[in-house]
Amino acid sequence: MSINYTHGIFSEGFEAFTHTLEGNIQTSIAMLLLQIIAILFVARILGFLFVKIGQPSVIGEILSGILLGPSVLARLFPGISNFLFAPESLGNIHILSQIGLIFFMFVIGMDLDIGEVKKKIKETVFISQAGIIFPFLCGVVAAYITYPHYAAHTTTFLSYALFIGISMSVTAFPVLARIIQEKGLTRSHLGILSLASAANGDITAWCLLAVVIAIAQTGTFIGAVYTIVFAAVFLLFMFFVLRPFLNIIGNIYHNKEVITKTIVAFMFFVLIISAYVTEVLGIHALFGAFMAGVIMPSNIQFRKILTEKVEDVSLAIFLPLFFVSTGLKTQIGLISTPTEWLTCGLFIFVAIFGKIAGTTIPARFMGESWRDSWLLGALMNTRGLMELIILTIGYEMKILSPSIFAMLVLMTLVTTFMTGPLLSFIDWAYKKKGKQVEKKVEKRTNEKFRLLLSFGRASNGKVLLDVAQQVFSMGKRPLEITALHLTVGTEVNPIHTDNFESISFAPILEESSRLNIPLHTRYEVVNNVGQQIVNHVNQEGFDFLLVGAGIALSPLPQDREAAKHSAGYSTWFYPGDLLKDKTHQFIEQAHAMVGIFINKNFERATSVMLVLKHAKDVFLLKYAANLIAFNQAEIFICEIGEGIAKNRPSEGRVREFLNAYPQTIFLHVSGMPAELLAKNNLMLISYETWIDLFAQKDKALQYMPSTLIIRR
Repeated sequence: MSINYTHGIFSEGFEAFTHTLEGNIQTSIAMLLLQIIAILFVARILGFLFVKIGQPSVIGEILSGILLGPSVLARLFPGISNFLFAPESLGNIHILSQIGLIFFMFVIGMDLDIGEVKKKIKETVFISQAGIIFPFLCGVVAAYITYPHYAAHTTTFLSYALFIGISMSVTAFPVLARIIQEKGLTRSHLGILSLASAANGDITAWCLLAVVIAIAQTGTFIGAVYTIVFAAVFLLFMFFVLRPFLNIIGNIYHNKEVITKTIVAFMFFVLIISAYVTEVLGIHALFGAFMAGVIMPSNIQFRKILTEKVEDVSLAIFLPLFFVSTGLKTQIGLISTPTEWLTCGLFIFVAIFGKIAGTTIPARFMGESWRDSWLLGALMNTRGLMELIILTIGYEMKILSPSIFAMLVLMTLVTTFMTGPLLSFIDWAYKKKGKQVEKKVEKRTNEKFRLLLSFGRASNGKVLLDVAQQVFSMGKRPLEITALHLTVGTEVNPIHTDNFESISFAPILEESSRLNIPLHTRYEVVNNVGQQIVNHVNQEGFDFLLVGAGIALSPLPQDREAAKHSAGYSTWFYPGDLLKDKTHQFIEQAHAMVGIFINKNFERATSVMLVLKHAKDVFLLKYAANLIAFNQAEIFICEIGEGIAKNRPSEGRVREFLNAYPQTIFLHVSGMPAELLAKNNLMLISYETWIDLFAQKDKALQYMPSTLIIRR
């Protein structure tokens, strides 16, 4: 009886617990958190996958919204869709997504440097405005064709035509900036021109959108005049009264030491009031948020601090919510008949033709080459998130029907996805025309020994430059060094890259000035660092790639206790660590000699140990000769085994070297001499020999000095 009684108590308790659990799962906050978890999970996975195929992550995030919406999830798993995204629970997602958009538009406004826009306005005003007006007119024509079938029963032609026109005109400035970063065009003429044109066009497009919304709200242009007048008064106040005051604040509070929560709170107060005023005026809160970002203090350091406080949360959490909110409105199934798919194709064609033709022809007219004009047109055709914002506004105002909304979302995906492949195609198409020029450049550059020095941490660049000077500068060909630093992740905000670049190159530029070595610098933001370095080496014909090993030095497990009691012990590598490191990508794929430098407090190579094990290792002798010429270095040649002696040409080269430099000490050893390793301050070794020594687990390497491993 007692057992049954106890079992009954536990059973009832568990039932009560599960009942409570079911109730808690259904609460509004629990459902919201579960929705956010699902949205972020799918968005990050798809964003990551699209980055891997060379596309902006925003495409994967947009697609995640469609997958979680009625087009896919509701069709395949209606039960899961009804539980996870029940119609009555979507209000919270919508509100959060709108708050996220307000913060995002604020950041976009801060990304636009009005000073830079003014500098480039003469060069870009014709290109940017033609790139807005022509696709806008093309959109109006498309609206005239489609209005009787898709919108006549829901809205006026004027409102419909204006929204279709503006949806064809916009360029996604943030996506464009990241594509330009990824392509390494940030400092190029084309990159600067496209960014300035997009910035000019964005300001025009958003002002035009405000007018379009005002007209759509009242139904006629005359009815919108009062809204436009009050909006103009608001903008005049923002630019000519508030902005000068904010600039004073920005010049005072421009670093993290002095900026206070009160100042940050005040800036957010300006943002919220600006968004509220434009919402009340009927031209949408997003326009006010954008303008609040534009008028923020022009001090770049202040903008960086403010951007850091807003951007991560808005991009990482709120924007995926917006994408899914958009996806939940997108019903691809509404495009079911051949006529509807033809209409969708019409919108895609008009969008591509209008934007590319509207940018390419004016750019050519302004004196740009046909290649750069086509590339500029392809870049301006990027729509992405900005397009979705406009479409969502039109959908919520019931100007765009669900079917037209779905068609235009597909158009957004296609025009954003095609940017990268189209840029590559244009480059490929013009490559043949530039072959003769490339041959001349190749002939000219081959006169020099071109070394690509790639570094991560700023301090490493300085050390690698010292190595390059000492090992290579006394060669037969003049040395030309290019220093490359890459920031990982193309989602890095463009406003931060100048700061990253200046900080990263400061030590190496200071060292190049001290050593009086001319130095070319190159900075890029990429997703795949290893592949980008290999691309530079192979495509630009560098003779040598010098990189830091970037591997952790740690004792083998069995040696850790002994290491504590060994005064001579320094550090030891796990066998194979070098292969596990990203350097293996350079070694396998680079069409040039590769040097991997392991730094152990390197300063000057005055005593150098050169390891010879294989017959091919004798190529290292020329670097030893350079060190003798530069540093009057003392050279110790250690021949391990019989690999050199059995090869007459290699043995002959060693004898020639010893005759030319009789002060060189030659040793024939069976293994690595620990005492000699500890005595020298640099070791030269081939990659093949390095791997052999690792395979043998030669513990003498724990005493090794700074080491340059060279793959022939």
